[in-house]
Amino acid sequence: MLSRLAKNAPEWARGFIGVAFRIDERNTKFESIYLRPTNGRADDQIRRNHSIQYFSFPDYKFDRLRKESPEKYESYADMGLNEWITIKIVVQGPTVRLFLNNNDQPSLIVNDLKLGENNSGAIGLWVGNWTEGYFRDLKVIKQ
Repeated sequence: MLSRLAKNAPEWARGFIGVAFRIDERNTKFESIYLRPTNGRADDQIRRNHSIQYFSFPDYKFDRLRKESPEKYESYADMGLNEWITIKIVVQGPTVRLFLNNNDQPSLIVNDLKLGENNSGAIGLWVGNWTEGYFRDLKVIKQ
């Protein structure tokens, strides 16, 4: 995936881009991992630590998770805007692992997916406000 800031993006825009999974049939619940590419190379270490984010909609948005469990659902990764970023998301039971740019080790591990261990549903691609997002070579493999 690749993200760019839109021409009218405010200074605080982060280039959000991600994948939603386990989307329910009514589109009211899902889990997601998304990237903040501008944070990956920021000069502020706290921003860097918020480069990758897991959340679960509607009950466990990023701000709640950050407040209740600081650092548990976020991680750092080297990335930037206007760069293709290869992602691999592996969901198994209550766990999701995110691998970036063909690394052998995951950049983020979440062992307590909020929608539960046996949940299933659709997959979606999403792009945040003030962001242009591009996706290519999407593969979904059921194991």
